[in-house]
This record gives sequence, structure tokens and C-alpha cells, in this order.
Amino acid sequence: MPRLFVLLAALLGLTGVALGAFAAHGLRARLSAEYLAVFQTGVLYQLIHALALLGVAALALHWRSRLLGAAGALFVLGTLLFSGSLYLLTLSSLPLGLVTPLGGLCFMLGWSCLALAAWRAVPRG
Repeated sequence: MPRLFVLLAALLGLTGVALGAFAAHGLRARLSAEYLAVFQTGVLYQLIHALALLGVAALALHWRSRLLGAAGALFVLGTLLFSGSLYLLTLSSLPLGLVTPLGGLCFMLGWSCLALAAWRAVPRG
């Protein structure tokens, strides 16, 4: 699990930086200021949760907890749903209004799982 989460965190971080640069340099002339801000919100949440996933991977090396696996999975799913829907909304104008809040809910559930994992932490070994 830690190795997979580090890999996914690295990919989310890489694509988050690339998408942020794309927004700053390639989309500024194509999107309204409002849509550009929406796109950048997606980038911000993607990068935050890439770091959170990296933290989950590090904690999984020290704690035994299925809740850590759930937190990591929810962070990845939340990023795909939340940030992905914002990217698609701004670039294609697809009506994805219901998808974005589901991604936000995944983020909140992931943070809740992480908090509960910390509360119940059992050291490895």
C-alpha cells in the first residue's frame, strides 16, 4: 500500500504542477477569469491531496490500519471526482454539477478516516 500511494501521490503532484502551468500560460487567454479560478481550484485541491496521500503512505509504514488505506483511496477518488470535474467543466462546459460535491465528500471522508486512524493508531512490529 505505501508504495502504491507514493506512486499515485507523485503522479498527482506531477500532473497538478503541469495543469497549473497549463492554466497559467495556456488557458489565461482562452478562459474567463471565473473559469480560470475554477480550474486553479482544481489544481490546488489536487496538489494538497497529493501531499496528503504522501503522508498517508508514510504513516502506513509505521501504523497498521485499514483506515489509512481507506483514507488514501478516498483522497485519490476525491481528486479524480472533484478536480477532474472542475477541469472538464472549464474546458468543455459539461454539466458536472453533481460530481464535484461527491469529490468533496470523498475528501472529507478521507480526512475523517485519517483522523480515526490516528486515534486508533497501532504501531507496526
